[in-house]
Amino acid sequence: MTHPLPSTSRSLPIALIRAREGVMAPIREMLSETGITEQQWRVLRVLAEHGSLDTSTLADRASLLFPSLTRIATTLRNKGLITQTRDEVDRRRQLIEITEAGQKIIDDRADQAAQIVADFRAALGDDNYETLLDLLAQLDPGSSN
Repeated sequence: MTHPLPSTSRSLPIALIRAREGVMAPIREMLSETGITEQQWRVLRVLAEHGSLDTSTLADRASLLFPSLTRIATTLRNKGLITQTRDEVDRRRQLIEITEAGQKIIDDRADQAAQIVADFRAALGDDNYETLLDLLAQLDPGSSN
């Protein structure tokens, strides 16, 4: 027996895509004058938060496929926003670190980024905001929740 599909207005994949667009719109606006993409911003944010990381860990924490990170890292390195070095012990392992110029992009937009978060928290309420993050983590196969 075939089960009817839910209405597209109640489809989780479609709802997530719509929500992503709503969340990303103010971030795209914030980044519009920087010359960096959303993905590049994520890489810089992760590096600013965690310090030097190997490429596999960085790709995972920035939610990027490894080939995409390779391309993004090349662009960020060419812009002087990150450095890439070989691990002293395991020469196959690449370490990526944010530069002062990359950190300046994060620092210059920290207040604006924090306001974007505050606006979402205000729209949802603190409890709903935290609950939403917890529920989304349950759908993440790489999450420890």
